[in-house]
Amino acid sequence: MINVIILFPKEDIAKSIRGLLIKNGIPVTAICSTGAQVIHAIDDLDYGLVVCSYRYVDMVYSELLSYLPDTFEMLLIASKSQRAEIDESEIVCLRMPFKGYELVETTNYMLEHIAGKRKRQKEMKKSRSDEEAAVIVHAKTVLMNEKGWSEEEAHRYLQKKSMDNGQNMVLTARDVLDIY
Repeated sequence: MINVIILFPKEDIAKSIRGLLIKNGIPVTAICSTGAQVIHAIDDLDYGLVVCSYRYVDMVYSELLSYLPDTFEMLLIASKSQRAEIDESEIVCLRMPFKGYELVETTNYMLEHIAGKRKRQKEMKKSRSDEEAAVIVHAKTVLMNEKGWSEEEAHRYLQKKSMDNGQNMVLTARDVLDIY
């Protein structure tokens, strides 16, 4: 299941968006009013979509975007004036005011995109050789021993570093092994 998190500083707006999405068959995992709540909520989730406004009590959308893992997408709902300041190459933006069907269609489109991305990533994982998988497992073990991390934390570290460096996870694992 792909998780949908709604983030709006005003709870009544978040609830009305949740109601609209649920009514149209899109399950909502959580409603949040601050960016910190979203960051905490995604810690336990693999994939998802954050439907949010431009500004929150503790941050703005661009700050939150920098904290989101690559497995999460953002659907930003912004006014015309706010939209002028947004880099739409990284996110999808829906301009206010919007029709209910526009939100539902855009959300469904993004969920399909995330599902496709997830499927491609699963296929890529299957294509690794036994030797490459062993290198990754060894690097995770080294990180777990050196840093006291769990297997999941070590895996996330390797994933993030490989994405930040624009290289595959096997090369990143080899770099970690070279360091330690």
